[in-house]
Amino acid sequence: MSQTLEELNEVFQEVFEDDELEVQAQTSARDIDEWDSLMHVNLVLAVESRFDVRFTSTEVAGLKDVGELMALVEKKQA
Repeated sequence: MSQTLEELNEVFQEVFEDDELEVQAQTSARDIDEWDSLMHVNLVLAVESRFDVRFTSTEVAGLKDVGELMALVEKKQA
């Protein structure tokens, strides 16, 4: 598991308050029952804070799964 994915997993566990939650690159909102629009906003804010990056609304709207989020984080940090 990449360092970015490990850190994203920690963010997901914190946001969804579930220490058992394990996300993979292909994990999407369909896979997590609690992942609704409000949780999506909370998740994006937590990811921005954790990785010290900022996303545009267009970037966020285009995300399909955790893998795309991971790629976007890594792109922003490069």
